[in-house]
Amino acid sequence: MAVTPDSTAVGFIGLGIMGQSMAGHILDAGYRLNVFNRSREKAAALIERGAVWCDTPGDVAANSAVVITIIGTPADVEEVYLGAGGLVQRAQPGAILIDMTTSSPSLARRIAEVAEAKGIAVLDAPVSGGDAGAKSGKLSIMVGGPEAAFAAVRPLFDVMGANIVLQGGPGAGQHTKMCNQIAIASTVMAVSESLAYAKAAGLDPQRVLSSIGAGAAASFQLTVLGPKMLDGDYRAGFYVHHFFKDMSIALAEAESMKLDLPGLVQAKRLFQKLIDEGHAQDGTQALFRLYDPTAEQ
Repeated sequence: MAVTPDSTAVGFIGLGIMGQSMAGHILDAGYRLNVFNRSREKAAALIERGAVWCDTPGDVAANSAVVITIIGTPADVEEVYLGAGGLVQRAQPGAILIDMTTSSPSLARRIAEVAEAKGIAVLDAPVSGGDAGAKSGKLSIMVGGPEAAFAAVRPLFDVMGANIVLQGGPGAGQHTKMCNQIAIASTVMAVSESLAYAKAAGLDPQRVLSSIGAGAAASFQLTVLGPKMLDGDYRAGFYVHHFFKDMSIALAEAESMKLDLPGLVQAKRLFQKLIDEGHAQDGTQALFRLYDPTAEQ
């Protein structure tokens, strides 16, 4: 399949905080775009720009050579792909389905097996970079699946991301995203602790950031989310409840591999407390609430 703006109809399902921008980049690149979202109002801006609304995910698949999804949970992915009237059932042979949701590696492999039997290729391609990366088209995209399908849809990945790597076969993209989330889990705890320590020691934490943010401790969590923590800006670039979901997936996969990840266990425990206190819709930087007694509650 040659994926080009002139010849390829692309479907996009899931127009949330990241999907809205990602779909917009595809539309900007000149592709015909079919869209579906559980709440139609989130599709309004794209429809105004030329996207075509479809009443069901299956309708998207029936009218698109390539379908991209970025939805909620593994249960949502399973239903949209494998449910009655879903993507695998409605897609035409030769179609390519791309799940960019952060989901279960084992589910990704199962979907790929079922789809392959129908002559449909599936890529699991979760992303990192949050809403800022989605808006700028600079996402990191971690891909698992057949190399031929990856090569065919590379032009679409190129309009959404800047760091695009085929990691291996089905499920490899999701496993790579788990590595990403595991690294973030302990880092966001460390940044929260570091800044709480700076405040307790009577230092100017913003000035501390200017020093340690340029040294070996530098990271996105420190240099981008650290200032937000200090400003009490907990607006979501990536929701607490979504990150909790990701950590749960990673721990389940680690358990199946008999791998002990104590840092991830502790991070999940703390994010559970954050959710219990009513902050599920905050960004992950809201973890600072639990470390700093002066943080806005």
